Amino acid sequence: MARTKGDHEARRRDVSEAVWRVLSAHGFGGLTMRAVAAELGATTGLLTHYFATKRDLVAYALDLLDRRTAEGRRPYEGEGLAALRAALRDALPLTAEATTSNRIWVSSWDTALADPALGADHAARYATGRDRLTTLVAAAQLHGDLPPGDPADIATAAQSFTLGLTIQALLAPTAFPPSRQTRLLDDYVASLTTG
Repeated sequence: MARTKGDHEARRRDVSEAVWRVLSAHGFGGLTMRAVAAELGATTGLLTHYFATKRDLVAYALDLLDRRTAEGRRPYEGEGLAALRAALRDALPLTAEATTSNRIWVSSWDTALADPALGADHAARYATGRDRLTTLVAAAQLHGDLPPGDPADIATAAQSFTLGLTIQALLAPTAFPPSRQTRLLDDYVASLTTG
């Protein structure tokens, strides 16, 4: 009996969910064809229909992570400085889901650094994030919430602050609970207003 397009799409969703569960449990270091196959309850042979190599699997996992991150992004609250704060807050590991997503992102860095093409893709993802923040900074400046300055530089610093706080929160969650992360972010955003 021939497989239908619906069967293929359903199987692809199953594979995606298995990849996500492996990433959630083990990060990129534990992402192997064997681990995904075991999670799926299938053979590694089945996975080769979707991923010819482990690199293909890793590239797919990065795209999946990127899509899930984008889907989980909320519309920015308010305008001006409030929208910038909301975007930065959205990136922090303040919930269980955001913590899992951030742990997977951080575990992907080693993989991306070891492969120039994956590294270039990662660099493009972070550049897109900076561009989004640059737009929000420029809007906050127009709104009168932020003093003049290069919006791209301010966005780069804001992204760097948020990534640094994320790493600390992931490594020392009891020292950086959501309440402290939020307070530190609010202090950082307030410091932007003084120029």
